[in-house]
Amino acid sequence: MADVGVSGGRPGRSPLTLAILTAIGVALIAVFLSLGVWQLQRRVWKLHLIATVEARLKAPPISAPSVASAADAYTRVTAEGRFRNDRETYVQAVTERGPGFWVLTPLITTRFTVLVNRGFVPAEKRADHNRPAGPVRVTGLIRVTEPGGAFLRSNDPVADRWYSRDVAAIAGVKRLGPVAPYFIDADATPNPGGYPVGGLTVVAFRNSHLSYALTWFALAILTLMGMVILWRRGRE
Repeated sequence: MADVGVSGGRPGRSPLTLAILTAIGVALIAVFLSLGVWQLQRRVWKLHLIATVEARLKAPPISAPSVASAADAYTRVTAEGRFRNDRETYVQAVTERGPGFWVLTPLITTRFTVLVNRGFVPAEKRADHNRPAGPVRVTGLIRVTEPGGAFLRSNDPVADRWYSRDVAAIAGVKRLGPVAPYFIDADATPNPGGYPVGGLTVVAFRNSHLSYALTWFALAILTLMGMVILWRRGRE
């Protein structure tokens, strides 16, 4: 009886199997390369965002607008008016100074009402901190509203318990009427008595897109190497 099979007793792959595996490999390489290119594009966008925000932080403040969007975040603004200290809200916070609260107070200007994050107070200073009664001038950063709450902790408006600075929800509970759709993070200008402490805004943007891109490109190269090995064994 004649010998059947491939030398060494190992069955060879059929042309159809090689074609299917090749198609899968090509598809994977295309996906990996497209993801790598996408991450490079994201990196360009992120670098532009960082440069834009850094320029805003260094720019002189402008008059606070009545309307702003996410595109205006971290713009330095100034506003004048009177605080409604009887409508202030405490939002739980953890800062470089430890746990405590952000003090959000409505600022009534001649044109509109805007919530101002006056700064941080520890729990023991929640009832005992500076509350200006007269006209004030506030300088700070436009911040985007934070609806819903924090990770795994939802705001409880009924109980007046807040984990995020949700402008619309706070305005509703405090019956402020129409307010600007953003809040202002006050700068580090000292308050009499030391509290609240402003200027604690953390401006940081994670930028790992280059490492992600390199990872996707490496997977594409490894897939190509696997295909080369597959083809060589198929020819053998």
